[in-house]
Amino acid sequence: MSTATYHHGDLKNALIQAGVEILAREGLGGLSLRKVAKQAGVSHAAPYSHFKDKQALIAAISTESFKELHIQIEAVYNDYKENPKNLLVETSWAYLQFALTKPDRFKLMFSSVLEKEKEYPDFVEVSHQNFQQLVAVVKLCQDTNILKSGDANLTAVSVWGAVHGLAML
Repeated sequence: MSTATYHHGDLKNALIQAGVEILAREGLGGLSLRKVAKQAGVSHAAPYSHFKDKQALIAAISTESFKELHIQIEAVYNDYKENPKNLLVETSWAYLQFALTKPDRFKLMFSSVLEKEKEYPDFVEVSHQNFQQLVAVVKLCQDTNILKSGDANLTAVSVWGAVHGLAML
């Protein structure tokens, strides 16, 4: 398709969204820069102005997915921070809901498909922010004796492991 049919105004985000749609429809095996271009209605060369390769596209989709999860959990934190017990439950539920409603994105976010993730600082930063959100929930629960005191990072890993394991099952 010619770029004349492209009217989104934000090519990078349109390509990411096209990648998300392909991922949901065809899985990771169906994801390619050429298919993303076709889905977005741009030339097959257009994605290369934003993504050097499929890995960069995967990093971008994962990054945007982590950002979305972060926003959802931040909303839960703001709604329930005065009630830490419910905060822990609702945070876990928000995580599970994300996994259930966006299974292909969820699997991609936590897969080993993204090689050399440290080459994608936005991905590293937002995934770290997500973990720090959980640490904040754990600390609040520890401060109110809902969870045992101790290293909040280790407790957060335990909580995340349990909830993530449930999501994967």
